[in-house]
Amino acid sequence: MTEEKVTPASGSILVVGGGISGLTTAIEAAEVGYEVFLVEKNPYLGGRVAQLNQYFPKLCPPTCGLEINFRRIKDNPRIHVFTLAEVEEVDGTAGNYDVTIKISPRYVNENCTCCGDCAEACQAEIDSEYDFGMRKVKGAYLPFEMAFPARYVMAPQIIGSDDGQRCKDACKYDAVDLDMESKTLNLNVGAVVWATGWQPYDATKIDNLGFGQYPNIITNMMMERLAAPNGPTQGKIIRPSDDKQPESIAFVQCAGSRDENYLPYCSYICCMASLKQATYVRERYPQAKIYVFYIDIRTPGYRYERFYEKIKEDENVFLIKGKVAEVSEDPGTKNITVVAENAVTGEKIHQTVDMVVLATGMQPTTATAKLPADLNYSDEGFIINDFDTGGMFAAGCANKPADVVSSNQNATGMALKAIQALVNR
Repeated sequence: MTEEKVTPASGSILVVGGGISGLTTAIEAAEVGYEVFLVEKNPYLGGRVAQLNQYFPKLCPPTCGLEINFRRIKDNPRIHVFTLAEVEEVDGTAGNYDVTIKISPRYVNENCTCCGDCAEACQAEIDSEYDFGMRKVKGAYLPFEMAFPARYVMAPQIIGSDDGQRCKDACKYDAVDLDMESKTLNLNVGAVVWATGWQPYDATKIDNLGFGQYPNIITNMMMERLAAPNGPTQGKIIRPSDDKQPESIAFVQCAGSRDENYLPYCSYICCMASLKQATYVRERYPQAKIYVFYIDIRTPGYRYERFYEKIKEDENVFLIKGKVAEVSEDPGTKNITVVAENAVTGEKIHQTVDMVVLATGMQPTTATAKLPADLNYSDEGFIINDFDTGGMFAAGCANKPADVVSSNQNATGMALKAIQALVNR
């Protein structure tokens, strides 16, 4: 492992997390003249937004917003991007933080042209984390088509193997560097913005909803990948068990949310995510029946309320107020029966469908892995901003559940807070 000392310009900001909140924070601060170091643990920027098929309010594909942000980063010399990087330690006080960052090897250098020859030569396959394990990718891979940085990655599993050597031999540009090592970077910054984002709640922990037990029960983020043109099925929404086109789908709201046994809070986005995904299904399969089981439908804002009203007019969408108690599978057909009590009529419902989508909650990444800094957390793991002390701030879903628009707005505010911390030091 090598170690580097970077001496930034006076008044620099560290942004931890390269999702939509981190991108916005970094760009806003850099475009008014501040040096920004952007650290991302994945080999690419874009975070959860990059995994979506579409996002509100305009139902845009991720390329719509990310392409512009990637261009602004590429064109701004004040933004320094480190991928496959994680913060190991933060010491100091507002205006003067010493930060240690570990950068893991990508095994591909800046010579990469994304020609794909290394992937063709590679024989080994690994599970695609980007697609939640729904497909395999080569051990030499480009995370997704418009990944930034535009550079392939060698999976650590193939380093030291014949496959690694095959990839190196296939590269005409001497871009594959099998000897690349981890390195440590030391920074001195005036402010830190934690934009560490969120993760889908682990649905295997919800013992009555069958995820991991029955193949035709998936999560809402898995549905996003199924519907995405660059997903495991090239945008075809099909049953995992047999690739059948579903004639009926049940959406189970608050899967693990608003439940003291799992996530005690509302995750803000789940209702709208399921209503949005209902449009994915209806566009592809006009005759498909959709059943949405909910506790309350929450549509925060005028645009979202209008979207909900439009969905309600669809004669093939059935909204059922009732918490799902259990699910079961027919071993022969692999169909799923959802059992719930209609809270309006008192009727016990047994609805059989081809597929079930669990609207799993939004959990901060800091709920399962605390950060190496002096931060305060809520009981649920969200970072609590301490504006009186200043210096370190949480943006977007690191602070509270939020959609893309709210995350962007919050990130702009946190960029301003970080700048104020530098100005007032």
